[in-house]
Amino acid sequence: MARWEPNAPERLAQAALDLFAERGYENTTVIDIAQRAGLGKTTFFRHFQDKREVLFGRGTTNDLLAEAIAAAPPTAGPLEAVAHALDAAGRQVFTSARREFTVRRQAVIAANPELQEREALKNLTLIASMAEALERRGVPELTARVAAELGALASSIAYERWSRTGDGDDFGEIARRALDDVRAATPLC
Repeated sequence: MARWEPNAPERLAQAALDLFAERGYENTTVIDIAQRAGLGKTTFFRHFQDKREVLFGRGTTNDLLAEAIAAAPPTAGPLEAVAHALDAAGRQVFTSARREFTVRRQAVIAANPELQEREALKNLTLIASMAEALERRGVPELTARVAAELGALASSIAYERWSRTGDGDDFGEIARRALDDVRAATPLC
């Protein structure tokens, strides 16, 4: 691939994922990734801080969820605002075009304790972002935190269901059903 071709971050992410699957995360270097993508090490570091960030991005999902919560209709309650954010994630992050990449990414993370820890930290920041966005809407702190935690649980359940389906099921729809399931289970606690 020529160095001048567009989409360097996507090329680097795909190359990294291929190499992690072939060699293992620990046995893959930044230079390996850049070479596989047909790019230089400098280009890699222009887009990613280290090889972990190829899998975890740069916090754009946090911003997406917070913006979608802010954009939810003013009459939306906390969980409906979270559902609005999950819909946005389905339209922009968990698309059918990215399903294969996302599933392969999760397999690499599952095989590496260091990456599992990083994934857990990422999930905590997502919850905090959603809770803060809800608080900016005027939701009391405890209610915002509970709604964000329930939204994260629903998102996790939805991700598992979405990644197992091979058809064109929309993540947003799956997430809304998962949120309904979580909501239905809440009175049992």
